[in-house]
Amino acid sequence: RDSSCRLQSSGINAEYGEMMLEKGDKLQKAETKLKMHPYDMESWNVLIKDAQEKHIEQSRKVYERLMDTYPTCGRFWKLYIEEELKSKNFEKVEQLFQRCLLKVLNLDLWKFYLTYVKETKRSLANFREKMMKAYEFALEKVGIDVASGNIWSDYVSFIKDGEAAGSYAENQKIMAIRRVYQRAVMMPLSNVEQLWRDYSTFEQNVNEIIAKKLLEERSRDYQNARRVAKDYEATTRGLIRGAPAVPPQNNTEEKQQIEMWKKYIAWEKNNPMRSDDMGLIKKRVMYAYEQALLTWGHHPDIWYEATLFLERRANLVHEKGDTQAAQQWRDEVAALYEKATSGLLKNNLLLHFAFADYEESRMRMDECHKIYSDLLSNVPDPTLVYIQYMKFARRDEGVPAARAVFKKARDDAKTRYHVYIAGALMEYYTSKSRDIALKIFELGLKRYPKDVAYILKYLNHLSHQNDDNNTRVLFERVLTALEKEASWPIWSEFLNFESNVGDLASLIKVEKRRFNAFENECKMKETSLLVDRYKYLDLYPCSTQELRAMDYQVEQDLSATKNPLLASKKQIHDQTAHSSSGVARPDFSHMIPFSPLPSSSMRANQLYGYPIPAAASEVLMNMPPPHCFQGPFVLVDKLMKVIAEKCPLTFDIMLEKMAASETMDVDQYMSEVRTDKSRKRQHGEEEEEEPARTVAPPAFDVYRMRQQRRHVTAT
Repeated sequence: RDSSCRLQSSGINAEYGEMMLEKGDKLQKAETKLKMHPYDMESWNVLIKDAQEKHIEQSRKVYERLMDTYPTCGRFWKLYIEEELKSKNFEKVEQLFQRCLLKVLNLDLWKFYLTYVKETKRSLANFREKMMKAYEFALEKVGIDVASGNIWSDYVSFIKDGEAAGSYAENQKIMAIRRVYQRAVMMPLSNVEQLWRDYSTFEQNVNEIIAKKLLEERSRDYQNARRVAKDYEATTRGLIRGAPAVPPQNNTEEKQQIEMWKKYIAWEKNNPMRSDDMGLIKKRVMYAYEQALLTWGHHPDIWYEATLFLERRANLVHEKGDTQAAQQWRDEVAALYEKATSGLLKNNLLLHFAFADYEESRMRMDECHKIYSDLLSNVPDPTLVYIQYMKFARRDEGVPAARAVFKKARDDAKTRYHVYIAGALMEYYTSKSRDIALKIFELGLKRYPKDVAYILKYLNHLSHQNDDNNTRVLFERVLTALEKEASWPIWSEFLNFESNVGDLASLIKVEKRRFNAFENECKMKETSLLVDRYKYLDLYPCSTQELRAMDYQVEQDLSATKNPLLASKKQIHDQTAHSSSGVARPDFSHMIPFSPLPSSSMRANQLYGYPIPAAASEVLMNMPPPHCFQGPFVLVDKLMKVIAEKCPLTFDIMLEKMAASETMDVDQYMSEVRTDKSRKRQHGEEEEEEPARTVAPPAFDVYRMRQQRRHVTAT
């Protein structure tokens, strides 16, 4: 028995060891994947499951990493707090509530907070006072949420459960319940109808005489809230709430969700409550933005649209004379910018620049300098930050301050050539100093002697100064320093320069030098090289088909004036739908209405039919080409003529046989019907009325035509 117990114990230990080894392998794979993809939800689920099985002291680091990755996910905050609460770490719990409540307006998280206060503060002497403050705090932040009706109901129940000693306390209690009810029935809540019924019952029980008057006063607001609640349900149907915020994925589902959120926000902006209170309108719209940002906080456009709305509302309030509210809302704009640039989008340059411009518009220059300084110390590539900082410094303190920023940018090893171009053009356009601009370009050329993009900008600037000699000298300098593979754009620019300012001899000379430099690549392409002499911007001396025939690469049209923002939403949706689907689809944009041709040949159908799908086109590409089939080819018209001549049956005999066979078929059917009826009579079966069966005559009934012809002849 002891040996069997030891064997069983060893088997359990071995199984447990294998299970732990497999679990450790899963954790290792999850950690490895998270290093490459920090927002991989499947890997995070593995770590969360493992953390829940451990004590909070061992798993706290995992939860902190989780909150650093998903700081706006209320579900993860609630999970973290629950683990701390299991170990009765009340101090840690309250610290976590302080970290997340004001930043994450998640309804479930706020309900959990109210439950925590109710369960842990019950023993305090001022419990009811603290609990009422907690309810008021929650309703101030999330009370306008359509799903917050349970909080309103719980608040009323909590007040009702309180004891009131004396008539004065009882009246105060009734007034408190009435105020909560009257606030609640004005809100478009999911349970607003139930709240209205409860409020009506409450007033009837208090005083039937004044109940009718009070209900009539609030009836209009209730009907309005009820209407808006139904509209809200229709507007927000399909919205995903509470999902962890991840960087833009640019898939179809994400685009649809963002479009639905923007539709909901636009609905709130249209003031569905029909309220004259601008504070209420602003509060509802900003709450909609807050809810959207919990899931889509990595999208800078939503942040900027929220700040823009709030800024415009502040200006509108200021125009109406309420300067105090305007100042408060403008401070909220700055706080919203601060929240965006210190959270998920701390490395996003767009919002930082917009924040700096907003503070500059408020004449808070010190804050602007701080924004740019903090940004320079955090971003990996500070080139664009230095350029925008130079522009701001010039606006704030003049060209000397901008030069100081440029000097700092020159000393920074992480900057790129763009800083020198911006500094040179700033000197040329603002201080009107041509010499300083050329010196800065020369400094940049020393630092980036083989950067073709910078060289082209320098050449372009110099050529616009009408300094032809120095421009030619610069061409010769850079062509000598550059390697052959990188010099083609410089040769093309040199050719363009000589075409504009030189004579024909100098133009041909540059063409020959370019040909000699790229002799192997330019063989048998003299005509293509000639196109470069005569083209101008997006104008070419040959048609597109002719250019393709000579293998000439047409440059992208940089002078196009089409606005990319005017692209059709339907076109974008079709493109995303086709790209996300694995099914081969035709290009619907090239479809044309079908119109039959006089000649119904197969070639005509191919020319005027739908485009071949990609999958079918791939099959055709793998098939042998048409020229591989050498015959024999059948001429269908001649074949039919031979059959008509050689066939012993004439056409008339064939038609008579067709008509006779049709008549025989009808006679056979009628004979079968009569036989079936006689069989039923013999067995005493009741005849069922059958629906009349009619045989439709053929479209071209030769037999009937002949019968009619004979009848006409006889008469």
